Amino acid sequence: MKRSMKGLLALTVASAALAAPGAFAAEGPLMVRVRAVNLDMENKSDAIPALAVPSDAIRASDKTIPEVDISYFIGRNIAAELVLTVPQKHDVEVTQSAIGAFKAGTFKHLPPTLTLQYHFLPDGQFRPYVGAGVNYTRFSSVNLAVPGVTTLRLEKDSWGGALQAGFDVKLTDNLFLNLDVKKIYIKTDIKDDAGTVVSRLKADPLAIGVGLGWRF
Repeated sequence: MKRSMKGLLALTVASAALAAPGAFAAEGPLMVRVRAVNLDMENKSDAIPALAVPSDAIRASDKTIPEVDISYFIGRNIAAELVLTVPQKHDVEVTQSAIGAFKAGTFKHLPPTLTLQYHFLPDGQFRPYVGAGVNYTRFSSVNLAVPGVTTLRLEKDSWGGALQAGFDVKLTDNLFLNLDVKKIYIKTDIKDDAGTVVSRLKADPLAIGVGLGWRF
């Protein structure tokens, strides 16, 4: 996946270098958006037989987060978008186990995402687009445990794909209303205090965002 990230960056830089100098006479190539995004976690997880934890019983909480993204239009139809936020805290619970349901604790994750987009109607008032790219997630501030049994750790890094669809609606010369939907693939190994992998959590959130964008 690191190779995919490097390949996408190389494609973005090369395409920008080849773009026609006069391609953005009416609108500038840079767009900045701010969004409120709801993360709806898919929460697929492996069973832990030793604790009688069934599949998909480990649940990271859904969350609404702030997001800033920066898009650069390489041409009339093609843009590269970098999505940024701050580390987000999630509660974790186990819905079924040998000791019943319990709250396992919390963790934080930081999930910057880079996508390459195709914009179907770049000059219209209504501007739909689709995109695909890569996500890197960094897990931190992990405070998880099975009460009375073991502390839990998370693999610190996750690389995965990202799919995207959305649209902009032009409100004024450089102001846009935006609706954006992403499927982001995030996974992490769950380890006990001895470092043994006991399960894997695939959070894989559906991120639905609404916000405003400014084109420069």
